Amino acid sequence: MVVSALRDSRPLRYCVFFFFYVMQGLPAGFALTALANHLAARQVSAARIGEFVAAVGLPWAFQFVWGPVIDRFQASRMGARRPWVLLAQLASVLASVGIWLVTDPVRQLSLLSSVFFLHSIFASVQDASVDAMAISVIPENERGRTNACMRGGFLAGIGVGAAGTSLLLNRYGFGTAAVAQTVALLVFTLLTFFVRESRSDAWLSLGTKPAVYRAAAPVTVRSLFAALLRAFFKRLNLLVFAAVALVYLSQSVFIRAFSVHLVQRLHWADTDLSVLSGLYGSVAAFGVILVGGWLSDKIGAVKLMVGVMLVVGGFLLVFNGLHRFWGNPDVSTAGLVFWQTFDPAFSVAAMPLLMSLCRRGIEGSQFTMYMALVNLCDVVGAWVSGHAQRWLSAPTLGIGCGLLIICALATVLAVSRRVRMAAVSAGADG
Repeated sequence: MVVSALRDSRPLRYCVFFFFYVMQGLPAGFALTALANHLAARQVSAARIGEFVAAVGLPWAFQFVWGPVIDRFQASRMGARRPWVLLAQLASVLASVGIWLVTDPVRQLSLLSSVFFLHSIFASVQDASVDAMAISVIPENERGRTNACMRGGFLAGIGVGAAGTSLLLNRYGFGTAAVAQTVALLVFTLLTFFVRESRSDAWLSLGTKPAVYRAAAPVTVRSLFAALLRAFFKRLNLLVFAAVALVYLSQSVFIRAFSVHLVQRLHWADTDLSVLSGLYGSVAAFGVILVGGWLSDKIGAVKLMVGVMLVVGGFLLVFNGLHRFWGNPDVSTAGLVFWQTFDPAFSVAAMPLLMSLCRRGIEGSQFTMYMALVNLCDVVGAWVSGHAQRWLSAPTLGIGCGLLIICALATVLAVSRRVRMAAVSAGADG
């Protein structure tokens, strides 16, 4: 029986990248939603919650360091990226075992932050490896739909991680939730062993490919970093990414402030918030992702991104302007579920666009750098949101975020024609 490889099968690519991102989403749902809401319900300050979220996300902000290393060492007989993915996933499982050391998340918040920080280091290597694999095996005309599968998998993982671990956490204790996460990560790691990039790749081997079969790449890691920086600081690329980063930063600031407001000001149960965000919000977002991925390939990432930015910015201005109605559970619930659709809708437009700006030869490293900085936006947003709430209310922060997104939209509109031209000729100067 012949087993298909990623380069040979479109359905396999959709399924595999979906489950890769489910694996990334599970710990994120546990730490950033279930635990963050759990801490808020136990009256931990917004600043300390923001610091915890920042500690969990910080390693992801520096994952661009791994990109050039992964691009440089890709001569394994097991495939260019697959060994990196497998090793990083195995290390993530082992690091997840360290979370078992925590018995009381509230009293051991520093230890909790430290063990999740360690886990995130290895998870960020896995993410960089998967991103490098994706950009090398996904045809350009499939990027919108495949990115939809990737983002959908991440949201599904967040949904299960947030809702599932929140229920375990509140009914059976932190230890049970931590063990459940570790077991899930181990199962996904075992499944990854059966994924190959090409049919010629070995299932298991410590050998390297002969030089004639190796992918062309700069000779040294240093030359990769130099080429990466030149591509990143190209004026058009920098303007586009700055606009994308501003949207992600604004989204992070608002949702952290809104969640704390719901729990500590409006007295929502943390389990209810986690289940709503993780389950119902993810179901709504998944539907948007499927349509958004198709639209991204159909009408183009730039047009889709402009439309989403207009909707998100407008929503923040209107919803926060009507904050007096947040006390009505139906209004807050509708706002929260609606909000869950914005990040994936924006991502299925932004990710293919950023892929199209990546130069050939360093595309894996460049895309990983973009993803690292997107993750940094989430980290910075969580930290800023936590500390800003000492002086500013959630509605005030939300209105400010809406204005920032409108400014980002103006930037994209100003360079949209050049962006389309650059996307068509992407890689020509690589």
